[in-house]
Amino acid sequence: MHVVRMGVLGCASIAFRRVLPAMQEADGIELKAVASRDPAKARRFAAHFGCAAADGYDELLERPDIDAVYVPLPTGLHAHWVSRALAAGKHVLSEKPLTWDQTTALDLVDQARKAGLWLMENYMFLHHGQHATVRGLVTDGRIGAPRVFSASFGIPPLNEADVRYDSGLGGGALLDVGVYPIRAASYFLGPELDVIGSVLRLHPTRGVDVAGHILLAAPSGVTAELSFGFEHSYRSWYGIWGDHGRLTLDRAFTPPPARQPVIRIESQDHAEELTLPADHQFRNIVEYFARSVLDGADYDAQAEAIIHQAELVDRVRSNAVRVTA
Repeated sequence: MHVVRMGVLGCASIAFRRVLPAMQEADGIELKAVASRDPAKARRFAAHFGCAAADGYDELLERPDIDAVYVPLPTGLHAHWVSRALAAGKHVLSEKPLTWDQTTALDLVDQARKAGLWLMENYMFLHHGQHATVRGLVTDGRIGAPRVFSASFGIPPLNEADVRYDSGLGGGALLDVGVYPIRAASYFLGPELDVIGSVLRLHPTRGVDVAGHILLAAPSGVTAELSFGFEHSYRSWYGIWGDHGRLTLDRAFTPPPARQPVIRIESQDHAEELTLPADHQFRNIVEYFARSVLDGADYDAQAEAIIHQAELVDRVRSNAVRVTA
């Protein structure tokens, strides 16, 4: 293979706005077909992106001209269709989170490994260059020894009909926006984080969490405090507080491709801002996925990241104090 021939299971907004345009720009990807439960919607997507409209999810998975699929379905549908795609011999890029529980994540990772296929969660923010720059600055001692990692990701209330308020489809703020700060904490503090406590605020009638707060700790004693929710003014931010200074980054999880990130570093008598080049995290992650498939890259690190993230989310949920909004 010289390119990965891609199919899309589901015509979600994130696919239309971000991921499919990135696939059209990316090296190593050829968008071949899209499928939807609504044939008319699939045809509209196909006409817009210049590809075929498959007659349903099963027909797309049966196509011999598809090497891999992107799955932007609601979280509660991921496990079924990811498993079906792997069984059909397709590599899979799934929207985050892969599943809503660790047991299912383990099963899917095991299925991918046994089939020799790539299964990856679409945590696109990890593929923006700003975070590697931040990690380099911390490693170089610009803020001294890290003591606390803080992160917040919140968005305004959703439309009442939004699928993220549907508990049966994996709705809730933890699985939609809370997973970003959790994944960022692992990126900066390592894989041995422990969940010390959490709070989930529940919607009074819908049975889903709409906000939350999490406290994590690393074996070194460094802590992470994370906030998230569906009932906030927009915020997408993290900061690292060291013994000699602190570093902050705004628009940490969702920077537009043209945005030049600004890292702010402050100490007791000094402050500076570092402006970085713009970067395209959506294109970067689909190119990374394609390279991994085409090069037969080692899958172990990706598998471990999926399992560790699912474990942390499970422990956040099981440790949570629940309050009703």
